[in-house]
Amino acid sequence: MQKDLSDYRKSYEKSALMEDSISDNPIQLFQTWFYEVEKSDSVDEPNAMTVSTLGLDGFPKSRVVLLKKYTYEGFIFYTNYNSEKGLAIAKNPKICISFFWPNLERQIIIKGTAEKLAKNLSDGYFESRPEGSKLGALVSDQSSVIESRTILENKLSQLEKDYRGKEIERPDNWGGYLVRPVSMEFWQGRPNRLHDRIRYTLTDDFDWKMERLAP
Repeated sequence: MQKDLSDYRKSYEKSALMEDSISDNPIQLFQTWFYEVEKSDSVDEPNAMTVSTLGLDGFPKSRVVLLKKYTYEGFIFYTNYNSEKGLAIAKNPKICISFFWPNLERQIIIKGTAEKLAKNLSDGYFESRPEGSKLGALVSDQSSVIESRTILENKLSQLEKDYRGKEIERPDNWGGYLVRPVSMEFWQGRPNRLHDRIRYTLTDDFDWKMERLAP
């Protein structure tokens, strides 16, 4: 089986990324872009991002998760600490997260170091989740092999009975990560494949160095 995709072409013409019109701080630029993609109302989940880790098997792996918060410190998401990504982060916390918003012809690639959130912060977010999502965190031994979906559904049904009328506490193996960025690259599609690429790199004195990269 084969399919030739060489004729798939698109001209990127919606915007530009120029040094004299953007912030010296990449988090501020991220906030601006995120606001613009939200305002465009053309992306179902603008907070969907790809998290890439180096697995225990030596292979890189990428998967889509949801960004839940960002601050000047970095980017926060939640997961099972015993999952494949959690075990990979425990061994090598240097990861990459990226966003692609095709409606605005934009991409952001962020390299950083992931660290577990304080327990009270993970507790606070867990408490805000719907009951079904809380039980889902208890049901799933994420990334482990299971025989069938029926096993999950039966386990969920039992937990719904067990926790009826009771508080559902956050399991110890579930919580948040803060990704502290050391590099943030902003990509804006441009005509003739001469795309704009601006990279911010964190310096030793905790300032940001801005550079333009060839497309």
